[in-house]
Amino acid sequence: MNNRPLHAVLLTGQDAPGRLLDALTAALDGTGPAILPLDPALPASRLDELIGAFAPSAIITPDGVQRLTPAGRSGDGRPGDDAPRDGRSGGGAPGIAPDIAVVLATSGSTGAPKGAELTASALLASELTASALLASARAALDRIGADPARRWLCSLPAHHISGLGVLVRSLVAGSAPVFADRLEPDTVEAAVHGPDRVGYVSMVPTQLRRLLEAGAPVDRFDTILLGGAAIPADLLTAAAAAGARVVTTYGMTETSGGCVYDGLPLDGVRVATGADGRIRISGPVLFARYRLAPELTSAALDDGWFVTADLGGLGPDGRLVVRGRADDVINTGGEKVVAGEVERVLRESGQIRDAVVVGVPDPEWGERVTALVVPADAGRPPSLDQLREHVGRSLPRYAAPRGLVLLPEIPLLSSGKPDRQLLRKLAESPG
Repeated sequence: MNNRPLHAVLLTGQDAPGRLLDALTAALDGTGPAILPLDPALPASRLDELIGAFAPSAIITPDGVQRLTPAGRSGDGRPGDDAPRDGRSGGGAPGIAPDIAVVLATSGSTGAPKGAELTASALLASELTASALLASARAALDRIGADPARRWLCSLPAHHISGLGVLVRSLVAGSAPVFADRLEPDTVEAAVHGPDRVGYVSMVPTQLRRLLEAGAPVDRFDTILLGGAAIPADLLTAAAAAGARVVTTYGMTETSGGCVYDGLPLDGVRVATGADGRIRISGPVLFARYRLAPELTSAALDDGWFVTADLGGLGPDGRLVVRGRADDVINTGGEKVVAGEVERVLRESGQIRDAVVVGVPDPEWGERVTALVVPADAGRPPSLDQLREHVGRSLPRYAAPRGLVLLPEIPLLSSGKPDRQLLRKLAESPG
């Protein structure tokens, strides 16, 4: 029976991390409702859309737990203030399966919302197959050989699986996470040299690059889990030169976060590719379903396998190689270009610090391959001809960009991934 209540979590202020951790702990061990962490920085209209799509029965705010009407709002447009405090489902909202602990939105800040239901039957459960979140956390801790006496630094938002995963790993390891609003050099300095005994951190490539450029003591972390976006080879080289132990991760909300470390699946996880080139994942880390969306669930799960939106393959050594996203394939002049492959080649040019490639509507080519790049030297940016020549040495000529936009930084979502919607708008804008 779907009789467990689902509470949205929308917290701000200094006590927000602690209250979220308490709510997560209760969700994991079954003593509290399942939770739906939301980004408090989202516009009210987007929050209303997410609440309407996922139908929580209450919302945890800085003012307390407030019950929601079936439409998600009270009559005056604000959350109701008469929420039940005993965890019962209220407001006529549909409950959730008893083994679901967390629902996470997967579509970022825009797009049709999908809520991945992640299981956790009990915090101390010994049966890994019963809990996706706990299976993921235990396998990750085992793979990196984590010392339970060393704490995790959490600087990624918990409404994304990257930040939530840090919290779950901390709870499983029996240590309290250390929270930081931003991953700045002074934050790292205090974490690794202070009394908190911080040894582990998850971050995205942009964060690591900025820390390396600032000379932050990243080598003092026992392990840095790096994922969330494409990882340039030169970044890994620079991190190794600085003495940092970096483990690259691949995964998504539907796999409870990173489930492939340094190209190899975590214990219990299997990776394959289908005839369409899409990466497929199975194992105990998979989500159960999308909240109130059976048609989306059927499209994503195939006989125990999650069919991702990424293209890739397995190398001779069995390691996963990710080519790029299937929905970022650009059709230009009748040819298909994988944007991720062009981005990788551009980053290897020596003239580019970061790059994103998108398709722009074009009357002649259908879509025009356009590169948005951050030059390695802002005073001497590369020309379009130089980049075309470089790409043409590794990929077919039709994959070489026909448009170029120079940027000081790649705009990012709160998850650390490139904001591709904004980047497409920039690529399409004249001048």
